[in-house]
Amino acid sequence: MAKPAVFLDRDGVLNVEAGYLHNVEDLQLIPRVAQAVRKLNQLQLFCCLVSNQSGPARDYYPVSHVDALHERLCQLLLEEAGAKLNAIYHCPYLSVAAGGINPEFTLWSTWRKPNTGMLVAAATEYDLDIKQSFVVGDKATDIDLAHNAGAKGILVKTGYGERVISGEYQHGTQPDYIAADLDEAVTWICSQKPNG
Repeated sequence: MAKPAVFLDRDGVLNVEAGYLHNVEDLQLIPRVAQAVRKLNQLQLFCCLVSNQSGPARDYYPVSHVDALHERLCQLLLEEAGAKLNAIYHCPYLSVAAGGINPEFTLWSTWRKPNTGMLVAAATEYDLDIKQSFVVGDKATDIDLAHNAGAKGILVKTGYGERVISGEYQHGTQPDYIAADLDEAVTWICSQKPNG
């Protein structure tokens, strides 16, 4: 039976937003994030990272660097609270119009948020029920992704979240919930009592 999932953006949701991370050690968790992910683990909710990572397309660094950043992220989650992500998906692709220059990664992709490719891939691979799932992000594209896929979208105020709130949402999209951070988002997710 398909199970619900919590799809988490990376920068500004799990780790401190610091632009393009050229040094792996610069990736630092936002306070209470590891404990929040641990709560999801304890509830046996599938935790899946879904992140646009255009660094390779912009020729800032190779895909192996993105993988190294995700290894550090997982290590910090484990060390701080025994927390883990069940799956990691990222989109290294970017169109020419959006700034892609590395020919290997410069293309339009269904995986780039707010397109739903990463969620569809995860749902197919892990038997997930997207309609019963949640997307947590700090940008309008994360909320658009949620609604494009039929999931609930939660905007956190960390990262770019405060700026999104003070401006206009893309396409007039409104989040299903606005949370101070991932910890508060998880509390709201728990209140929704997803079946699984």
